[in-house]
Amino acid sequence: MKSILFTVKFPVPTRWGMVVLVWLGSVLGGLAAEERAPVADRDEPPLSQIDREYWAYQPVVRPQVPRIDGDIWSRGAIDQFVFARLKEKQLAPVEAAGRLTLLRRVTFDLTGLPPTREEQAGFLAADDLDAAYYQVLDRLLSSSAYGERWAQHWLDLVRFAETDGFEHDLVRPEAWRYRDWVVSALNANLPYDRFLQLQLAADEIVPGDSETWVATGYLLAGPDMPDLNSQEERRHIYLNGMTANLGDVVLGLQVGCAECHHHKVDPISQLDFYRLRACFETIDLFPVKPKSEDDPDAGGEAIPKKLPTARVVWNREKESPASRLWIRGDFRRPGPELTPQFPRILTGTSSSSSLPAQAGRRRALAEWLTRREHPLTARVMVNRVWQHHFGVGLRPTASDFGWLGEDVSHPELLDWLAAEFMESGWDLKQLHRLMLSSATYRLASFPTEQSSSEQWGQLLRDDPQNHWLGRRRRIRLEGEAVRDAMLAISGELNRQAGGPGVRPPLPPAVASTLLKGQWDVTPDPAEHTRRSLYLFARRNLRLPLLEVFDKPDSNLSCSRRLQSTIAPQALHLLNSEFAQDQARSLWTTVSTRTADEGQRIQELYQRVLGRSATSREIQSAQALIASAPDAEGWVDLCHALWNLNEFIYID
Repeated sequence: MKSILFTVKFPVPTRWGMVVLVWLGSVLGGLAAEERAPVADRDEPPLSQIDREYWAYQPVVRPQVPRIDGDIWSRGAIDQFVFARLKEKQLAPVEAAGRLTLLRRVTFDLTGLPPTREEQAGFLAADDLDAAYYQVLDRLLSSSAYGERWAQHWLDLVRFAETDGFEHDLVRPEAWRYRDWVVSALNANLPYDRFLQLQLAADEIVPGDSETWVATGYLLAGPDMPDLNSQEERRHIYLNGMTANLGDVVLGLQVGCAECHHHKVDPISQLDFYRLRACFETIDLFPVKPKSEDDPDAGGEAIPKKLPTARVVWNREKESPASRLWIRGDFRRPGPELTPQFPRILTGTSSSSSLPAQAGRRRALAEWLTRREHPLTARVMVNRVWQHHFGVGLRPTASDFGWLGEDVSHPELLDWLAAEFMESGWDLKQLHRLMLSSATYRLASFPTEQSSSEQWGQLLRDDPQNHWLGRRRRIRLEGEAVRDAMLAISGELNRQAGGPGVRPPLPPAVASTLLKGQWDVTPDPAEHTRRSLYLFARRNLRLPLLEVFDKPDSNLSCSRRLQSTIAPQALHLLNSEFAQDQARSLWTTVSTRTADEGQRIQELYQRVLGRSATSREIQSAQALIASAPDAEGWVDLCHALWNLNEFIYID
């Protein structure tokens, strides 16, 4: 290969210059040795000083909270960090949102459901806004709906479904038990460090508590191909996916990129990947029934029963084979043997000490991930919580804290939150309270007649993407929240919790694409109106309403849902049988409460939009009602309200 001489000038920060240089070097090196792969530790690229000094790999240190003279806006440390950055940019925060806007915002954020008319009236009537708001936070955080709402965010990350995926998409009969465990753990405010530890190693941490083993369903949540000819290949693929998902969800690092080669930019080698994977090598992934009841020649080990009826993991009784690097990620090309270790860049040394030889590897991994000194676990989680409350994380690339991720808008605030989170005992509900009680969270998302046009104009001009948090970002509801809100508002929502996934009727055009038995409708119609969390999660099928509103592909970890704007969204809310049925149910509910036309219109607006109707809206509603015979005009009004942007967006 001929040598290449070139000069590169970087009018950008040194960090990005290094990224491009590393990338160019990896490409040119790859051209020279495409088929060469690591065969021993000596082939592992050394960690550079720049990598070691990268902020995300440094332990979390609580920064000093800034003090700004004349700051009468801030309610706490979060606001002081935000206010300091706004002042630096010569910007100022806008006014606070109105009471009903704030109530609707926080209720959807914490429960995924709208506030009731009674809750609206009580909040409006309160003399002390702050005291009433803190009472709302306490009520919402103690609601069972909180765990249901936030479980969905977690299930998006871990790739949860009740089927295997791929061609046959076979059903996993007991997978729902893991979903229910997540809901229960969040509602019980299980500390986040314990929440993680049990999902990684409950069988090693509490070996006598078989029911808690349900938590290890996390490790079995991803897609699988049980029909592969080679069970060795199946195991290889599954362990690689398990390892990559741990990197995405807990570390916020794309370690899966090192499955076939050294990471092109981040200091994660292919050996790092397979040493981390070795933590899971002891698991008996695909057990079989006891041989007396099954084919005596079947592979795998017998299921121990003492186990709960659920998808859980446990260690092999016999010694696991040696862990290896797999050349180019190919299960047919074994490389050198490896000992289980943590990624070098996160241990503070060039090589970490070995983990237990057999049982106990996952427990050691879980304990290492939740140490106070770990640089990533707390940062990643507080950033995820921030993202769901504010629309975008302080680190916008929530599952990539490496070199290629987007810059942190408020790095000191991120570290302060991470330190506070750990020192609170990894208390998630306290983290919610901290964020939701801030003045930053309470900001308005749009100007009113009383707003300062100059202040809003400057923010929209100088910070159009709202990086510096001078105003509120509007957030669209996910498909599950749209469906659940329609059911709750219409009075049809069945609040029964837990149990196997429910299969409501599908549109004929969708049902016709499935094989017989792939979607047997749940016989009890009352089950069809349960929360979307409890709908049967088939990996290869998403309900049409959820799909058009960007429900993610459960084959992949989703750290932040897309928010597309496409015609089928409006068409579905206009034409689907579900939307029409809920409009009729809403009218039936409202019609039984009062006979007064004006009161009926006001109640519809309060239920659907969380506010009173204006005089102009009342006139338009009356004209629509009068245009159709009998109750059809009222049903049309209910249907029209589903289709307002104000219904599916949170201000």
